[in-house]
Amino acid sequence: MLQTSREGHSEGQGHLSVHLARSSSEIREAQRLRYRVFAEELGAHLNSTEEGVDEDLFDPYCEHLVVTDEEAGEVLGTYRILSGLTATRLGGFYSDQEFDLTRLDHLRERAVELGRSCVHPDHRRRGVIGLLWGGLAQYMQERGYEYVLGCASMSMADGGHAATSAFARLRQKHMSPAEYRVFPRCPLPMADLDQNASPILPPLIKAYLRVGAWVCGEPAWDPDFNTADLLMMLPLSQIDQRYARHFFMRHAA
Repeated sequence: MLQTSREGHSEGQGHLSVHLARSSSEIREAQRLRYRVFAEELGAHLNSTEEGVDEDLFDPYCEHLVVTDEEAGEVLGTYRILSGLTATRLGGFYSDQEFDLTRLDHLRERAVELGRSCVHPDHRRRGVIGLLWGGLAQYMQERGYEYVLGCASMSMADGGHAATSAFARLRQKHMSPAEYRVFPRCPLPMADLDQNASPILPPLIKAYLRVGAWVCGEPAWDPDFNTADLLMMLPLSQIDQRYARHFFMRHAA
């Protein structure tokens, strides 16, 4: 079971493990990390009921994947996972708020949505992200899901020019087939923005692309987080074989 999955990892810290949050207090620590990253670092406007905590209406229905320093008892990275079956009962994925996902309706029950991905600013090395993806691989295997969906954000600190330029490059070779396209409810006004600015791809988007994910359409503007969001999709059948061997074979047991 994923809850007992453990990994040894050296990052100048203690023993790191990846698992589904085992208690409400561990979920709270993940939410505190989210607040630190999204509100304090990135300036997002969060509708939290408790100071220093990022919590929304989806959290109680999600499973929370965490990487922890077992010696320090600290959460260093987190993903929340919402299954398609649960999302259907709720009325939709979080992504449904930002995109028209009609073309993906037939995949919902075989998909999970990832959200609120973040890593502690002092630990943004490939190791923590790798552990999160390894834990996700085991989760998908154990439960038989076939698709991963998730919004990946780009900063709008410059008004959206870098995000527009990044998408202009991504659309050249990373777009999904037309039958998987989604449509932003609040599109980024790219025609009015510079497509030749210096694009900076966040680590999360790079991680998605490395394993073989597609960009499913144009970016949406999220005014609360002031980000340009892309809907990413990874069919497990499309995963880059180097990463399939690394993640799936390592966690097979």
